[in-house]
Amino acid sequence: MFDSIYSTAVTASQFFIMAAAAVVSGVVYAIIMSFRIRSTKRFFIVTALIPFVVAAVITFVNGNIGAGVAIGGAFSLIRFRSAQGSADEIAAILIAMGSGIAFGMGYIGYGILILVCLSVLFLLLSFIPVFEHKNMAKDKLLRVTIPESLEYHDVFNDTFGHYLSSYECVGVKTTGMGSMFRLSFRIRMKETGEEKAFIDELRTKNGNLEIAITPYEDVANQL
Repeated sequence: MFDSIYSTAVTASQFFIMAAAAVVSGVVYAIIMSFRIRSTKRFFIVTALIPFVVAAVITFVNGNIGAGVAIGGAFSLIRFRSAQGSADEIAAILIAMGSGIAFGMGYIGYGILILVCLSVLFLLLSFIPVFEHKNMAKDKLLRVTIPESLEYHDVFNDTFGHYLSSYECVGVKTTGMGSMFRLSFRIRMKETGEEKAFIDELRTKNGNLEIAITPYEDVANQL
């Protein structure tokens, strides 16, 4: 079971056996991972198909250095045109690609073992209460857009001191072709019921431009 099914030249029957094993185990893997990762249906369809896609590429390259370089370039283009996912999504894709390499070399047993064992291990580790900081749930990410002419170093200090128990600037970037700045703060409200009043007061200082408050944990999971 753990020996390669491929001979010197890959036959059609060997390829279809590999394809069936990769697709079936990929679908099972996507279903198992769906219990932990909250994502779109399209993501899980792609995750289910990745083992077979990678396996097919490895099978057809089959030692051809030129084809391998070309395929590597194609995959790099796909990567740079893709938005960064969460840590969970990246891990799911890497596991699927690892199993695809095993399938592509004819090691059906190892490919199935990688998918099933690592998905179960992923689920078990996700339920272990380690590195779960309860205070992180109280933290929010505040994004404030301000005009280019506004000096932002201390303009919000009095508002922050009134509504926030803690705050920290975590990023500054230009937007609107350099005509505006977007400030990012890690904040913690003193009272959650004052969030609207907090935003209203910020609006009077940033010229009524865009303001967004989101859970900080969602951003941290993408790192």
